[in-house]
Amino acid sequence: MTSKQGARSKLRDYFLNNIGIVLEANDLREVAGNISEWARRIRELRTEEGYLILTHNDLSELKPGQYLLNTAKPEPAFERNISKETRAIVLDRNGFTCQQCGAVAGQPHPYDPSRKTRLHIGHIIDKSQGGSDEPDNLRALCSVCNEGAANLTLDRPSLHKLLVQIRRATASDQREVLQWLLKKFPNK
Repeated sequence: MTSKQGARSKLRDYFLNNIGIVLEANDLREVAGNISEWARRIRELRTEEGYLILTHNDLSELKPGQYLLNTAKPEPAFERNISKETRAIVLDRNGFTCQQCGAVAGQPHPYDPSRKTRLHIGHIIDKSQGGSDEPDNLRALCSVCNEGAANLTLDRPSLHKLLVQIRRATASDQREVLQWLLKKFPNK
């Protein structure tokens, strides 16, 4: 039965059996069956199932390629409600082409010729930032471009702009930012 288990299920079980232990990318890739989309399965565990799997973006003590699950209890996750019809409309409108790099579905990917281009539907304004699942907020993205796009805008704000935004925020939101920073940098 275990051999028929999908990569996401294998990764979920592995994380749940190693709560509180820093896991390395190479080990996780192997657990997933050495598939090229292993990192996407981890993101699905976060976004679709709500597991708080930490990376170096969340905790300063982790290095790139390290992952940590501290609790087995999942948080509420965003629901995925994009219908097959909406997917078809967006893919057709975008000419079955990645809107970020121009890779065409089914052809070797220009940045990684060992992978065939696989298209996904991505949000222009992410749901976590108030975006919708309407076709005008969706675009076709290849898996390579979509891997780094989750919940981010393309340009990082400058330090000055970021500080201005924090100063303009409510005291409650400022405290939330402080709590997040203290979690990310616990020994600083």
